[in-house]
Amino acid sequence: MLGNSSARAAYRVLRADPVMAGLIAAAGRYCPEPLPDHPPFQSLARAIAHQQLHGVAAERILARFVDACGTAGAFPLPQQVLDTSDARLRATGFSFAKIAALKDLAAKSLSGVVPARAELDALADIEIIERITAVRGIGRWTVEMMLMFQLQRPDVLPVHDFGVRNGFRLAYRLSGMPRPRALAQFGERWKPFRSLAAWYLWRACDLARVKRLPRAAARPPRIALQPAPSK
Repeated sequence: MLGNSSARAAYRVLRADPVMAGLIAAAGRYCPEPLPDHPPFQSLARAIAHQQLHGVAAERILARFVDACGTAGAFPLPQQVLDTSDARLRATGFSFAKIAALKDLAAKSLSGVVPARAELDALADIEIIERITAVRGIGRWTVEMMLMFQLQRPDVLPVHDFGVRNGFRLAYRLSGMPRPRALAQFGERWKPFRSLAAWYLWRACDLARVKRLPRAAARPPRIALQPAPSK
């Protein structure tokens, strides 16, 4: 998400926000675990597998998927997925909806709609989002996670992510969940390091669970909140 050269600048920007400064002091510095540098097709196929499933169950399905479609234990290539029957993919544990998504991902990877890694590195965040969300079953959130954690893009704020919104609610002492657009507007102050800000908002949820969340000295910001669900 951040190289060493830009980390000092990022912390200067974030600490200008007193609430964020408190989160940084409580959570410590950002220490990510290195992620495997998978090709985009593999990363996105794995993301499809994990949708609405526990991680262990998704990994078991992926292992069967590799056995069914791959060669010598290697992750399947797009053409191999297209050449595999729906019945064989269904036997690995994928639902029909996920099979359709995988095959659309494979077709769009071969046609270039989903760029190869070398091309991804040259594209702006919004271009990557627009192209990859053209794949069936892949939404903006999935691409934002790819941008943040695989491509290490520094300025992504996933305002529809529940953890980010809830972390903001907790840290800034709001009475309800912020509207995504309002959170995006508020987050302009963290540019161009909004990925790091998002990471600290996730940590706010962790800190609240163990009763270590700093209490903000300032009043809660005036920000549009999501209406409470009707009973």
